[in-house]
Amino acid sequence: MLDILPTTDPAQLLRYRDRQYSAELIATALLHFDFFSWLGENAGVNSEQTAAHFGWALRPLDVLLTLCRASSLVSTDASGRHYLTQLGREHLVKGSPWFLGPYYAPIRDTPIVQGFLQVLSTGKPAGWQAQADASDWHQSMLDPVFARGFTDLMNSRGTAFGQYLARAITPWIQHRSLLLDVGGGSGIYASTFVTAHAQVRAIVLEQPPVDELVRGEIARHGLSDRIDVLSGDMFAIDWPTTDILLLSNVLHDWDVPEARQLLQKAAAALPASGLLIIHDAFLNDDKTGPLPVAEYSALLMSITQGRCYSPAEYAAMLTDTGFHPGPYQSTLADRGFMVAHRA
Repeated sequence: MLDILPTTDPAQLLRYRDRQYSAELIATALLHFDFFSWLGENAGVNSEQTAAHFGWALRPLDVLLTLCRASSLVSTDASGRHYLTQLGREHLVKGSPWFLGPYYAPIRDTPIVQGFLQVLSTGKPAGWQAQADASDWHQSMLDPVFARGFTDLMNSRGTAFGQYLARAITPWIQHRSLLLDVGGGSGIYASTFVTAHAQVRAIVLEQPPVDELVRGEIARHGLSDRIDVLSGDMFAIDWPTTDILLLSNVLHDWDVPEARQLLQKAAAALPASGLLIIHDAFLNDDKTGPLPVAEYSALLMSITQGRCYSPAEYAAMLTDTGFHPGPYQSTLADRGFMVAHRA
């Protein structure tokens, strides 16, 4: 079935799930910090001044501001100064006759809002799905039961995502024949990739206990003779040499220092002119949207150590780590990819 494409785009179905946290992030800023009233009184502040005033970490503040720009609540000028829009001023500032704070009051103290209070102040992820007794996503993935459920979750969308990516990347494959899929989850991207490209073999790098799940999924697709599984922590082990390296939905789990570290390891694993593929949900370069990606970034900011990035942000990291970045191209359901060649 991996060679049969869906005939419809599941974007809206995924958006229902991906936007799950966005209302609570706005509610956190609105009800716990009166952020919009403060910004209206302090027009032209930058992110550093805003973070210092509220005691917020810069990563979650970046996600909040991106969501606000994508929702037409805040604008940011070329020098990084922030301003409240008329929409934000009329409906989110206390004292306005059209103030909507009471409308958001019922979700003031939900578990997700409580998680955002923690994330904003510490920069660290909250518990998975805002469960009080849960570890964050990174720690939870070490539990076999959680890992199985989360791998199934990612696999459910990864089949279509992987099929579209594998076909869209065809012009860049040429003579290349070995794919290293780092943090490859269920192995669905490697599986769709080798199905679409007969000359390609693959290695999936995953840590225990996910590595055993990957082996089972690959066997289920009848691809055990074309895909190997390498067990280990992607930050800790050396990556094998390859001529195609895939980071699909990986970098968005990490803040900039960790993302740079992964790109440095990618550079070490690729020969000159080797191909790197970053597959993800991308923000606009000016970080004013798209709204579905800004909403998804709020979810990622809560449960992981990362957020969504723009092509410009990735290009800067790629250039600094020895790559020549290419342009962004969309595929399916608010996702897309960038390619980069090893310098």
